[in-house]
Amino acid sequence: MGQTLFEKIWESHVVVEKSSGPSLIYIDRHLVHEVTSPQAFDGLRMNNRKVRRPDLTIATMDHNVPTDNRSLPILDQTSAVQIQTLEKNCKEFGIKLFDINSPNQGIVHVIGPQLGITLPGSTIVCGDSHTSTHGAFGSLALGIGTSEVEHVLASQTLWLEKPKPFEILVKGKRSNPHAVTAKDLILSIIKQIGTSGGNGTVIEYRGEGITDLSMDQRMTICNMSIEAGARAGLIAPDETTFDYLRDRKYTPKNYESLVDSWRDYLKTDADAKFEKQFTINIDEIAPQVSWGTNPGMTCDVTESIPSPEEFSKGDSSQKKGAEKALAYMNLEPGTHMEDIKIDRVFIGSCTNARLEDLIEASKVVHGQKISPNVRAMVVPGSQLVKKQAEELGLDKIFIDANFEWREAGCSMCLGMNPDILSPGERCASTSNRNFEGRQGTGGRTHLVSPVMAAAAAINGHFVDVRKMDLI
Repeated sequence: MGQTLFEKIWESHVVVEKSSGPSLIYIDRHLVHEVTSPQAFDGLRMNNRKVRRPDLTIATMDHNVPTDNRSLPILDQTSAVQIQTLEKNCKEFGIKLFDINSPNQGIVHVIGPQLGITLPGSTIVCGDSHTSTHGAFGSLALGIGTSEVEHVLASQTLWLEKPKPFEILVKGKRSNPHAVTAKDLILSIIKQIGTSGGNGTVIEYRGEGITDLSMDQRMTICNMSIEAGARAGLIAPDETTFDYLRDRKYTPKNYESLVDSWRDYLKTDADAKFEKQFTINIDEIAPQVSWGTNPGMTCDVTESIPSPEEFSKGDSSQKKGAEKALAYMNLEPGTHMEDIKIDRVFIGSCTNARLEDLIEASKVVHGQKISPNVRAMVVPGSQLVKKQAEELGLDKIFIDANFEWREAGCSMCLGMNPDILSPGERCASTSNRNFEGRQGTGGRTHLVSPVMAAAAAINGHFVDVRKMDLI
């Protein structure tokens, strides 16, 4: 019997395999940031251990970095300490660090691919749940906890329970690729399979609806696999993948020979079997807006908020969850999505802060002004993305529309820095999670695509971006 792409990568990285329980897997790349690493490095010191492969370990600062004036001291003491601690740890253990002043600094899941650190067929881990982003390149990319970060630092291996392969087949082509985006696709998938639909699996996204996507869009898909409960997301590498990685800063010198081997091997065999399967037609998808407090609580922008009874479909726990979410979000069932007014707009995060995301949003914003009732910001995913965007004049387009143009970082995605919502503020956000308090205590988050966020900023409320003449 043939193998799935996941099974091929897993098998080629097994160090120790047991008949039951976890297997020991070799790790090709370990990505580190300032939040989940301090205790791991302390553990190494306590046990008098070194980093096993500092050459395969890359660090950056992203979660706590200020995105406004970096010439000023960092006022938040927790953030300042974590950033200083990462600098100290990387220096002591010989790890390459893209610090706050580096031109390559940025969100870890943005800089890995754009620097050529992320490679097809590799295993990648990071102390961050959205490590699944890197699966867009055909790599097995997993978020891990702090104790596991220490284990990888010390041994370059990790004990893992083997997930099951799950196929999501995306049929068709988007009739309006500017207005219906990869973000709308993944939100539609999560809406239909639920936030636990991928539990215990690695999702492989397949079909014409996936292969038609750019790498930036594929990263958005894999990024949010974790929101469906999956351990990781995967997309088989193809010529689009290989072209993207060619001539990047850290792309291997033997890249073309690697591509020759990847092209033939890194794909699911025709007779491989998946444990689960799900099919969706991309041409039937509309722009999405979340209304609740998890990404599964989402509907078309043309629809109204469902009642808890409609949403739960007879599941009492889901009904209670919907009731609690509506109370937190201060929304009523039956409210049309386009009638929901917003206070803030955030275009950023490891989900949607790449160059293509900013280009598409700028097309909506160009020549417009944001609503006087809205405060909006654009936070590029990396300093390189920021530089490229400025070379295209995107910063001027956003600034002229009264957006704030920021430095690179995680920013308002998780409220672990000064960029937070005030209690009761409602935000159209291109991030990946809309949990209670995720963007600030009492803040209310609606997940949308970059073009939908831009359109909401201009209009002061959610609108169907397909109706706008700009794109």
